[in-house]
Order: sequence, then structure tokens, then C-alpha cells
Amino acid sequence: MQLFRKLDDVPASFGPTVLSVGNFDGVHRAHQLVLKEVVARAKKVGAKAMAVTFDPHPMRVLRPDVAPKLLTLLPEKLKLLELTGLDAVLVLPFTRDLSLTTPSDFATELLGKRLKAKEVHEGESFHFGHKAEGNVQKLKQFGQAAGYDVVVYPELRTGGDVVSSSRIRELLREGQVGRARRLLGRVFSVISTPGRGRGYGHKYTVPTINLARYDELVPKDGVYITRTRVGDELFDSVTNVGNRPTFGADSFAIETHLLNFHPIDVLAETRVELCFLRRLRDEIKFPSVDALRDQIGRDVNRARRYFRLLGDGR
Repeated sequence: MQLFRKLDDVPASFGPTVLSVGNFDGVHRAHQLVLKEVVARAKKVGAKAMAVTFDPHPMRVLRPDVAPKLLTLLPEKLKLLELTGLDAVLVLPFTRDLSLTTPSDFATELLGKRLKAKEVHEGESFHFGHKAEGNVQKLKQFGQAAGYDVVVYPELRTGGDVVSSSRIRELLREGQVGRARRLLGRVFSVISTPGRGRGYGHKYTVPTINLARYDELVPKDGVYITRTRVGDELFDSVTNVGNRPTFGADSFAIETHLLNFHPIDVLAETRVELCFLRRLRDEIKFPSVDALRDQIGRDVNRARRYFRLLGDGR
């Protein structure tokens, strides 16, 4: 997959294209459905399959006070987009200047002339251009004038939920990692590195690991059954997300106990991926460290039973 970091990086000879524009946060099942069709149509009409996305998320420029925490950071989003079979992704740097682009200029000049669109595929709630004044009806009008077709997709629903990034965020904020998984089409995961001063060293000999500070979306505070990939090693695990109230002053942490642990080399820059499988309970302030230790033992036993029942279905 070719990656273009700005519009000027796209060669003049690139195209024609079948494309979709969006934030694609989470690259969830609705995104996957649209992009699968983009890839199929591009092959059929002899064009390049392309996704156009933005970095940073537009709300972080226009309304930073209400900007959502992300489901996927850009590097992971690009990996997920590549898995759809796209030929190329254009990451437009989102600036206030770009936000002033009129819907007409965006649809006609950028999509039509610069990217040589033959087809543009979007969900029915798609908006674009200055103040999000463009919608799919206007896109069809502009597309007709610019010489490309517009394919509009109705909202996708599963299990009573609309498949959307905002709905997935709501479910994760409620701790409903199973329902979020159905909408994502995969397990929700957090990717970071070991926390500074905790959980790494020349030889990692303790079966716990703390994640470094992570400012994007994590599930609701509580205890979860997880799988943790540390470098190339995969461990069954139990993870606490929260403020560890039993130890006094709140100090938010994501701390994971590795069940099938064996000593491994872990350095500060080691990639750690934490996959949330099932919520066990809320975070609780215990009367003593011994009481907390007993509860952790019960959490670990429940997790071990879960993994035994799961077998090899990873």
C-alpha cells in the first residue's frame, strides 16, 4: 500500500481512483464494508483503491475541548487500512486552512481534479467542507459535474447497535468490551510501551507490567480478562484499569498480571499490545492490601477458567 502524507505527494500520474474519505477511527465493520467495496470496484473499473483520511482528527483542531479520544492511533489505523487491500492512503494534515475549504472545492478540485476520482463511496451521514456544510446529496451534485459517481451506504447495525466510532466509544466508556468487539470486528486493544521505571529492565522477572502513559481511549475503570503481547510474546493476563484506590492517593495506571509468564527481555521501547476480552468487575477500594491480594487471586482463577473454556480459539 502506498502512503501519501500530503496532497502534493500524490504523483500527477496517480489514478484514476475509486475512493472513500473519512476519519476511519477504529476501522470498524462499517468502514471495512465500504472499503471492501472500494477495492472491488477499483479492480473492476481499472482504477486505484484509495482512502483519504486526516491527521490530527479534525475535532482536535476545530473543537479541542470536545474532541474524542481515539480508538486507534495513526500507525495502527494505517495497518488496519492496509489489511483491507487498498492501493493507497492519503493522510491530509488537518489545519484551519484546510477546514476553510468549501464543499465545492473539496469535491471538485481535490477529489475530482487532483485525485481523479471515478467513484466516491461514503456512509449516509458523511459531511465535508467548511463547517461540514457538504453532505452526500451535495456530493452527488458536485460529483456529477466533476465526472464521478457517488455510492452512499445506509447505516450498518448489529445487535441493536449502530456501527460507528462514536457508539464504540460509548460502549468502551461503559466497560462493554464484548459489544464493542462485535462492532469493531476484532478485539479492542491498546498499544503502548512499558511504563517508565516499572515493568522493564535488562531481564523482566516479575509477572506484572504497567503501560506507559496513554492518553487515548481505554475502557471504563475496572478489572478485565486480557491478552497481552509483549514484543513477540503473547500472554494470557488480567488487567486493572484505574486509580488503585487501596493504595491511597489516586494514581491512574493500566497494570497487567501475566498468567502464563516466563522471564523475557523487556526494554523501555518494547511494543506492548493489550487486548480486552471480558470485564470482570469494577475497581474497588479494599480495607487492606491482603484483601486486595485475595481478590486478585479470585480474579486470576476466573481468568484461568475463561482461557481453559476458550481453548485454542484465540
